[in-house]
Amino acid sequence: MPATSAKPDFSAARARIARALDALCDEALPAIGSPVGDAMRYSIRGEGKRLRAVLVMLTYDACGGAGDVAALAAAVEVVHAYSLVHDDLPCMDDDDLRRGRPTVHKAFSVAVATAAGMAMVPLAARAAFEAAERLGLGNAANGEIVRVLLRAAGAGGMIGGQLLDLEGEGRHLSLAQLERVHRCKTGALIEASVEIGARAASAPPAILAALGRYGRCIGLAFQIADDVLDVTATSDELGKTAGKDVAFQKSTYPALLGVQGAIARAEALVEEGCQALASAGVLTPALEATARYIVARRS
Repeated sequence: MPATSAKPDFSAARARIARALDALCDEALPAIGSPVGDAMRYSIRGEGKRLRAVLVMLTYDACGGAGDVAALAAAVEVVHAYSLVHDDLPCMDDDDLRRGRPTVHKAFSVAVATAAGMAMVPLAARAAFEAAERLGLGNAANGEIVRVLLRAAGAGGMIGGQLLDLEGEGRHLSLAQLERVHRCKTGALIEASVEIGARAASAPPAILAALGRYGRCIGLAFQIADDVLDVTATSDELGKTAGKDVAFQKSTYPALLGVQGAIARAEALVEEGCQALASAGVLTPALEATARYIVARRS
């Protein structure tokens, strides 16, 4: 499979996602009021890669989708934003900096940040259902998209992975144990983003299976790259505090495999994921470039 080294240009997709997020905030948050609504907007509209939302759009396009999927992508981004709010809390990773600015609990308060994160989950579920409905998918497909999203956010996904991550602090985890943590904590929503884009385009089962493998591979590769960046990048490059994994005595891929071994593992996962799409005939240049960017990025 020929490799591509071009950095993907997400600017157009990110602009569409930003407009959809603005519209969602303007429609939903006034009813919530201050300060929780303000904290939600602060988090939702914070700068970021929007990778998960972009994956919804790229996968939808790869599967032949012809509608405007930006609002559905924005719903996925709200779930990701919620996870960052709670991940940064003092009882979790206790971070003061996110995306180059104060974390939500620092800008508002711990109580407000906790409430804002909780409120973002039902907001995302409603937004996902309504966005799918506007695509004309039918109630069964709409409900399945919401189920995929909430499964990734819940005890079998991000929340469960976060608990495993906290329980693993100060312990030596095996590679299998570490991969279990991060397939849930980080990989679940990335995999769900790919699946949601495909389901929105009514992809057949064989294509869903190939995309599921791609999503699992790049989701884990993303976390491995994060572990590497935590020990090789600066806080300015990351937009958050570097060196947190060492400070919290976490098992990481560089600690288990070495930096070069971790990079090699991530690159092998990217190859596996792209090959799955190539075999199914749905490997687009954008999906391949995005997978390779996940490993090559510096933030």
